[in-house]
Amino acid sequence: MTYDQTETPLTPLPIPIFEDIATPRLDLVAVTPQSLLIQQKDSPTMRIELGRSIGAKVPDEWPHENWEPHVFEYLLRLFAETPEAIGWCRYLVLRHETGRTLIGSFGSGLPKPDTGEAEIGYGILPAWQRQGFAPEAVVAMLPWLQSRRQIRAFVAQTFPHLRGSIRVLEKTGFEPAGAGFEDGTILFRRGLAEVP
Repeated sequence: MTYDQTETPLTPLPIPIFEDIATPRLDLVAVTPQSLLIQQKDSPTMRIELGRSIGAKVPDEWPHENWEPHVFEYLLRLFAETPEAIGWCRYLVLRHETGRTLIGSFGSGLPKPDTGEAEIGYGILPAWQRQGFAPEAVVAMLPWLQSRRQIRAFVAQTFPHLRGSIRVLEKTGFEPAGAGFEDGTILFRRGLAEVP
């Protein structure tokens, strides 16, 4: 059988999007190229479009302070080069009686080839801070990440004055590990054997 050039060419299969990861209070929804592009253009309807994309109400305060402009370029490039990295970054979506609300994010880089360490980060909108949502997300994500790639340890950087961020790391089994990679930061590490 010959291939007819007039037929519609086969399109590549869509990149698999990982299902939500459910915790007692949250749904961890995969950040996708589509959701990033919606946020990046920052149109007047951005929150409505993003909400439709992830199935949640997006508060006026979104994004949180740690969602800096360079995040878009970094993640879009990562997803283009390594489609399996979709799912390593998640929106933290709070379930409640009237639906779901976007309250924060979690992200992890792929493990570095030389050390096997994967760096994590997280951010919660102010109205939902100090309620245990960040530790809940971290505890759920670490085993999931380990199931995707070989990881020797998880690391995280924060600033010494950010007591809330330090407390999240302490609650989830990270220990101080000296100076961070960026000026003024401190590093925390959690070894593989310590991840449940």
